[in-house]
Amino acid sequence: MITIGTELEDDLKAIEVCRGRENLRCSIGVHPNYCHEVEFEKISILRELQKDPSVVALGEMGLDYHHNFADRTKQRKFFEAQLAMAKEFSKPVVIHCREAVDDTLAIMKNFASVPAVFHCFTGTVAEAERVLGAGYLLGFTGVVTFKKSDALREAVKLTPRDRLFVETDAPYLSPEPFRSQKINEPALVMHTATAIAQQWGVNVEEVDRVTTENVQRFFGWK
Repeated sequence: MITIGTELEDDLKAIEVCRGRENLRCSIGVHPNYCHEVEFEKISILRELQKDPSVVALGEMGLDYHHNFADRTKQRKFFEAQLAMAKEFSKPVVIHCREAVDDTLAIMKNFASVPAVFHCFTGTVAEAERVLGAGYLLGFTGVVTFKKSDALREAVKLTPRDRLFVETDAPYLSPEPFRSQKINEPALVMHTATAIAQQWGVNVEEVDRVTTENVQRFFGWK
């Protein structure tokens, strides 16, 4: 499993929870919805945290034009700084993108060598095609199990098998039949994996095998 930090204090907690757990790693960064709470100069702390062996990626980072908790100029500043750091350290990145596909992809063009997964993808089929066309991966959560998520299931079908992750976005987005459960947890990822297996026409064990290989390859987790 990969757990994801959203701001500096949370990043430290993500690293701490990985200690002594062989099957757990983390990605650390400053989420766009938290960058207004972080002094930009303190982003250098992420540089020091790269030394921890549990850190396999940078992020969650990106742009969020839905909530707009932070102004867009500040979001872009933090995003570009983290992409530059990922390039420097040859680390992949975990992207948060909400209602901001155009600007997100435009910024990422300047960091084309940085591997990226669009975490918790809930966009349109056209947006999925654009992200995949740019060479990136897509992560799907329990939203693919929702009755009204036909377009998202179409996105699953068109995603190459070597570029798909199964995710929870815990503690949010519990899949059916646990959607009414407010707290999502890693165990429930099996329901998301089953929904993906149905779209691919394979059994869940095949989804398990493929997505495990994808995670190991993308994050360099040997």
